[in-house]
Amino acid sequence: MKAIFKTDTGKVRSHNEDNGGVFVNNSGEFLAIVADGMGGHKAGEVASQCAVSHLKEQWQQVERMLTPAQAETWFRTNISAVNKQILKYSRENQALEGMGTTIVAVIVTDKFATVANIGDSRCYVMNDQGYKQLTEDHSFVNELVKTGQITPEDAAHHPRKNIVLKAVGTEPEIEMDTKTITFEKGDKILLCSDGLSDKVTKDEMESILKEQGNVEEKAGKLIQMANQYGGEDNISLAIIEYEARGESRCTEC
Repeated sequence: MKAIFKTDTGKVRSHNEDNGGVFVNNSGEFLAIVADGMGGHKAGEVASQCAVSHLKEQWQQVERMLTPAQAETWFRTNISAVNKQILKYSRENQALEGMGTTIVAVIVTDKFATVANIGDSRCYVMNDQGYKQLTEDHSFVNELVKTGQITPEDAAHHPRKNIVLKAVGTEPEIEMDTKTITFEKGDKILLCSDGLSDKVTKDEMESILKEQGNVEEKAGKLIQMANQYGGEDNISLAIIEYEARGESRCTEC
């Protein structure tokens, strides 16, 4: 496996509310996370950093290989705990009231990948079936698309496209989506905040991921492209590649 997390403030915002990382447990399994904080001032930074720190700490305590069912249970247990932690912190600190964060995360082994998401940060997979989005946005405009009120093309330019219907840390109980797929040699996974997916098209992402070169170069090109197209938001992404030649290496974990 080769993996990287990369984040950039973008060209407009003064600070970065995104967080994330790629972490390896004692069994050699990977956890990648992208969290896009919200709440104004620096509250978003606090929420996303809190989420990533907690999940990293819990992941590094996992001692044995997980099954897909155990991976989904791990996400439900630990993201629910993060939700309560952020909500409690925001209620105890007036300056942080209303903060929250999206989370998209994936557990990757040499046999499967399990994805969890809340919000509008995304997971894409590239395999022998092509390049596709695995997650569904929990957003206002996606609900309009699903009910046939607007087209996907309309959604890309809708004035309320940044309204998120679900986030971690804003309600006492949360519902997350989980999904498990097979993960084989040659497959690739991309996680990203909407700072990337709002600017770089699916076809452009696919083209860059298919290029020769290491994951760091590909991550840099994706962020550079989002900035070239305006860079109005923070831009964060994680890439995990299962190399066909079976090497095992993690870049900037």
